[in-house]
Amino acid sequence: MGLMRNLKFAVPLGLAALVFSPPTAPVAAQTYDEAGFQGYLQLLAARARGEGVSEATIARMTSGLTLNQRVIALDRSQPGSTPGTPPALAPYIRTHVDAARIAGGRAMLQNVAGIVPGIEAEYGVPAPIIMAIWGHETNYGRYKGDFDLARSLATLAYEGRRRELFASEFIALLKMVDRGVPRERLYGSWAGAFGNPQFLPSVYLRLARDGDGDGDADIWNDRADTLASIANYFRDSGWRTGEPWGAKAVVPAGFDATPVATRLDSPSCPRVHARHSAWKTVAEWQALGVRPLRPMRADTLATLIEPDGRGNSAFLLTGNYRVILQYNCSNYYALSVGLLADEIAR
Repeated sequence: MGLMRNLKFAVPLGLAALVFSPPTAPVAAQTYDEAGFQGYLQLLAARARGEGVSEATIARMTSGLTLNQRVIALDRSQPGSTPGTPPALAPYIRTHVDAARIAGGRAMLQNVAGIVPGIEAEYGVPAPIIMAIWGHETNYGRYKGDFDLARSLATLAYEGRRRELFASEFIALLKMVDRGVPRERLYGSWAGAFGNPQFLPSVYLRLARDGDGDGDADIWNDRADTLASIANYFRDSGWRTGEPWGAKAVVPAGFDATPVATRLDSPSCPRVHARHSAWKTVAEWQALGVRPLRPMRADTLATLIEPDGRGNSAFLLTGNYRVILQYNCSNYYALSVGLLADEIAR
């Protein structure tokens, strides 16, 4: 499963807040016990009640729930973003755009050939991009996580490092049950993400889709629902139909990047976007000697990144690349998704 792999460099959907937002409370001196957890659980139940969750669901989802110390340990062990020189891209690509993942994506694309045209037509997102997300998140559904989501989310809310985030997600999980999602499906990562695309509960409520019209948005088991839900996430994030995510590029020797350095501060993931250049059209890049290695419209706006420094790999990235970053705020992740999608499509 790709969910918790190298979290320092790749943060799964909805979990970027765990790494990139500040803690809401100091935790070093705190201890956590079952009595305190049970008391906090009553506060969560009261909040759920106030947000319209049914008494039956509250009782079902909180009855017998206990503190999960392992979840707290896993949360404490996660590295944050590390200042300094980022590690090389190439080793990450080798492990995330590998032969097995490429072959798995191609095979899955063939298996869902009857579903794909309708989803592409409705959402405007290419199937290889959807496959690449699925491949990264759960290796095409091979591992989706086995933690009880209610227990994990309540534990993380009680722990308090990201209290509002996880309390809100716990309430959203209860609302999923009120909506009809079976309790037995509610297993996933220790940090609360679940299903083939590793959605958090609030994302599921907002963007999960019933891709085959059976009345059930089953992103755990149903391929059509999985593909439609990922595609809907991308459409909601602003994916532009017909535009590539980007392309490998050739940068001429002696190229001076100083005049094209970005002067913008991104409101989200600033360190990620700070590594990108200013935006220029492909025609303008070509006039500077920077050449994409795949066809791109001359009027397409693109930004340049050289993740391993001058003279190594280079990419021209479009607005659709930033949509991939909405799924996971990491250049490593987004580049590997684009490159994996390209390989699956070959």
